[in-house]
Amino acid sequence: MLLHLVTHSRFCLRLPVRDLQRLLQEHTFWGRERSLTDLRLMLRGSAAVVSLWKKNELVGFGRASSDGVYRAVLWDVVVKDELQGHGNGRLIVEALLNHDAIKNTERIYLMTTNQQGFYEQIGFEQQTNQKLMIINRKLQTKWN
Repeated sequence: MLLHLVTHSRFCLRLPVRDLQRLLQEHTFWGRERSLTDLRLMLRGSAAVVSLWKKNELVGFGRASSDGVYRAVLWDVVVKDELQGHGNGRLIVEALLNHDAIKNTERIYLMTTNQQGFYEQIGFEQQTNQKLMIINRKLQTKWN
């Protein structure tokens, strides 16, 4: 099975957003309701974007945001279910970590719900001295 990794330019003009939407809908619980408009905005605001292809099918994706010096955050790493466990997620994460936009940052963060073991194999460490803080604007609008 031959897969092809693409590192996208700053504006991801060649990444088919409908394919990304389908990948997120079918292979995540957290990205199922993302609109095409919001995905385009998300891509424009990302410092690093990579995609993984099997012929003409989008089978993996990941992105990062960063100030380029001190902090970067990995987001939305996803691999099609049947291609997990074969090093494809690692390929995406390593491409992000080596991307020009974040490769020299002091710290790289990520949040995960149930893939801690996967990220630990790559070199990430769980932190107990920091707390995740969040404002959920989707819930706030329901209350107001």
